[in-house]
Amino acid sequence: MAVTDWREATVARIRPETPRAATMTLEVPDWHGHRAGQHVDVRLTAEDGYRAQRRYSIASAPEGGAPQITVVEVDGGEVSPWMVSVAREEDRFEVRGPFGGWFVWEPAMLGEVLMIGGGSGLVPLMSMLRAGAPARLLVSARERDDVLYLDELEKRELDVTFTYTRRAPLGWTGYDRRVDYSMLREWAGTPGPRVYVCGPTAFVESVANDLVSLGHEAANIRTERFG
Repeated sequence: MAVTDWREATVARIRPETPRAATMTLEVPDWHGHRAGQHVDVRLTAEDGYRAQRRYSIASAPEGGAPQITVVEVDGGEVSPWMVSVAREEDRFEVRGPFGGWFVWEPAMLGEVLMIGGGSGLVPLMSMLRAGAPARLLVSARERDDVLYLDELEKRELDVTFTYTRRAPLGWTGYDRRVDYSMLREWAGTPGPRVYVCGPTAFVESVANDLVSLGHEAANIRTERFG
């Protein structure tokens, strides 16, 4: 089947990530793998025939077999509340993909990379990290309970920096504000490495503009945005 064809996916496993997020492992017929950083389209159909479609990044590494998507519940959303709070194993919905050829990482791309993720923007970056990307990671979250994959990130031999925009942990001495020019100047270091930035549109645009102002080549900045 072509990647543009809709296929019925079965939820094989659901793992809570945070109080408002979950990772689904999907069984997808004729799934031939993906590249780290790609995404799929998801389509739900209600009993009355109404359909809602959303796009979700793939969280698993390409060699991981069955694809995984991580969904963060959005207040008032049509799809994410069902995915996070209602869906159960053996439930089914439609998917198509994978899609995306720009915001990807592969082992042939030599050299260290920088990764900056805001909220659920961490999902495709996690696919890259799980695929072996040699990266330094900056994660922006409202508070510690909102950080996806926190246990895995802390167990990995990874240079990861967190900044909390709403409430920092008690005794926290790290960053406690939105990612800004000053933070990027301290964290990113000398321009040169490829940079991957993913998150809400305003977040991505602000970070990308600041990186260019700091001397990073625009061609080295790869962005993925949502919202």
